[in-house]
Amino acid sequence: MVTIDGANSARRVASETATLQSIDWLLLAVPGVIWGSSFYFIAIALDSFSPGLITPLRVLIGFLTLGTFPKARASVPRGAWRGTMLLGVVWIAIPLTAFPFAEQHVSSSVVGMLNGATPMFVALVAMAIGRQLLPSGQVLGLTIGLIGVFCIALPTINEGSSSTFGVVLVLGALMLYGIALNVAAPLQREFGALPILWRAQLVAVVLLAPMGLYSLRNSDFAWRPFAAVIVLGVFGTAMAHYAIATLAGRIGSTRASASLYLMPAVSLFLGVVLRGENVAVLAIFGSAVAVLGAWVLGQSKRKS
Repeated sequence: MVTIDGANSARRVASETATLQSIDWLLLAVPGVIWGSSFYFIAIALDSFSPGLITPLRVLIGFLTLGTFPKARASVPRGAWRGTMLLGVVWIAIPLTAFPFAEQHVSSSVVGMLNGATPMFVALVAMAIGRQLLPSGQVLGLTIGLIGVFCIALPTINEGSSSTFGVVLVLGALMLYGIALNVAAPLQREFGALPILWRAQLVAVVLLAPMGLYSLRNSDFAWRPFAAVIVLGVFGTAMAHYAIATLAGRIGSTRASASLYLMPAVSLFLGVVLRGENVAVLAIFGSAVAVLGAWVLGQSKRKS
């Protein structure tokens, strides 16, 4: 546990309550829009590339992009590498690999809407790690959110075992996100968000390289899918993380996390309007319920 002195604590509290400036609103929108659109670009990349190639390429591009920022290259003590290596697996390598494989079975809209439930999985893992019951307000938020997840998944699951497999992949990735964010929080508070993320991406690059090389034989090059992978790497894997890390320093991590609430709407819009995907009304309703549950959860955490 990191000890925060009085001056640092005062600055953190001030950032949580300070009035948002124009740059803060911009930074608040950027990660949610980028990550919400990532599933659309994954769908484009799948038109030519094997799902096993998309993630290694985007992580490599993201690692190289993030490395251009001096803050990312700040030194980190050797003792932080165990946690960083774990993050490379559960935060980067496995979840980002799961999404392209999932989109072979379910639409990009559904994958994006399910990702709106990320805060619920973070809270569930935190409860399991702490081995204690959550306050009643957080239990309410979790209950609402999980009902929303069920509503999103139900129409897709009814389509057959293949679609069910896609939903299970996404939910498994979200559970790993829950583990990763609970592991990342203390490391980021002590050493900074960008140095930890950059090194976790390096671990993922090494782990994913064999899969990427193997998947080359099942992929065909085309400029549009390749451009989509570049967008995923530069923006989804690097710039969105940089923006939300900067935002957390300006307005606090609790308010910065509100950016995630934009993901389902962006994903739904791009999937339906640009790719012509059919989405059940129940799933759209469930997406709104899941975001409501995340909001209730966040309000409870802020008051506790």
